[in-house]
Amino acid sequence: MLAAWVGWAIGAILVALYVLVVVVLVRNKRVGPEKPLSLLGPLLMTKTKRGLGLLDRLGRFKRFWSGAGDLGLVLAGAAMIAIVVVLLIEAVLAIGLGASRAPTPSEALGLPGINPFIPIGYGLVAIVIGIVIHELFHGIVARSQNIGVKSVGILWLVVPVGAFVEQDDAQMLAATRRARDRVAAAGIFANFLVSLVAFLLLILLISTSVHPAVSGVEIAGILSGTPANTVGLQAGDLITQLNGTPTTTVASLTNILDASHPGQSISLTWWNPSLDQYRSASVVLVVDPYTTTPRGFLGVEILEGYLQPTSLLSTMTAPWSSTSGALLGFVQWIGLPFALASPIQGTSVAYYHAMGPLAGLGIGNVLLLVNLLYWITWMSLLLGLSNALPLIPLDGNLLFRDWVSGIAARVRKGWTTAQLDNFSARMTVAASLIVVFLILWQFVAPRL
Repeated sequence: MLAAWVGWAIGAILVALYVLVVVVLVRNKRVGPEKPLSLLGPLLMTKTKRGLGLLDRLGRFKRFWSGAGDLGLVLAGAAMIAIVVVLLIEAVLAIGLGASRAPTPSEALGLPGINPFIPIGYGLVAIVIGIVIHELFHGIVARSQNIGVKSVGILWLVVPVGAFVEQDDAQMLAATRRARDRVAAAGIFANFLVSLVAFLLLILLISTSVHPAVSGVEIAGILSGTPANTVGLQAGDLITQLNGTPTTTVASLTNILDASHPGQSISLTWWNPSLDQYRSASVVLVVDPYTTTPRGFLGVEILEGYLQPTSLLSTMTAPWSSTSGALLGFVQWIGLPFALASPIQGTSVAYYHAMGPLAGLGIGNVLLLVNLLYWITWMSLLLGLSNALPLIPLDGNLLFRDWVSGIAARVRKGWTTAQLDNFSARMTVAASLIVVFLILWQFVAPRL
């Protein structure tokens, strides 16, 4: 308890110091739109012109970056549709969810340290990488489209939380719609690209360097007073054999128990990860209290099949090959943090061995790299999808406005530029309000 209070106290002191520094800078007129320091809401922007030459040099490859921007437009459009459809589905499901199962606001924010499922260490590294590359691509594509970049810099909120590229707003507005949209979509494209590269590296790392230490079925819990409890089985142990038959999958364990009967004596072999040793015992099965079927009952709670040590590696690297289907496989991959299965840490490290060229690092360090690549993949995917939302002030907002304006120009050929701008602005505000409603509805509906 003392440690928790100390942590909160340190956090409060840091926030107070940050606010004090910002207030002093503002009062001394050190902060302003055209100054090296400026504010973006509560964020302090530290701006510099260093690095602009690099953007110019990279932006010289105009054809390449225009192609990347066009691909980004396709990906952004698909992501916008996908994320809105997901929000609509979640809004419908929220109606019958019930208050006890409703998400909390902190769970909806994909921020390390606030969302309880995102580890602060891996999460911060992953989100910084995602934001920096996101903004870098904005700058490069802007220069490739002959749109000026005024500055680059770092965003602060007590600590560095990201980076930014400040484009020339006048030149953005004066650019063609296609060029402007390429710049807006570039960040989304960058996040999906980072996610893909990190995922491919994750596959390579696990396939060459990580191997299960033991093949068995992990126990999630033990019921008191049952045969499993009597012989000393514990949560985290792996059942490797039942009645002389290897139990390599949940299905194999279930099949053996389905064929058994109460009062039957069977042999049981399991592996204890904390002791790194096998243990064996004979147990007498009892009546299964959860079914009328005359089957034997051991008294263990088993993790879902895709969370089992051997299957978890497959879930992380090949979700499309899930026995439940590719779609559910990807849902399981995304949901690993919510199932408390990622990162692989604590006692779970003992389920694996390091092999190949990285074996000398030890399994702990190899899994640290595995976890980091997983979170870079996860956070970059989240950033790409989130920025595709038609929500002010995200990239998707600018894209949605231009797309609406383009459609309106074809349908209403007699409209002036001012009329098109007014219509697209109103539609953009409406879309933002709808998105905000769908997000809030997930928290409100279950509690009505």
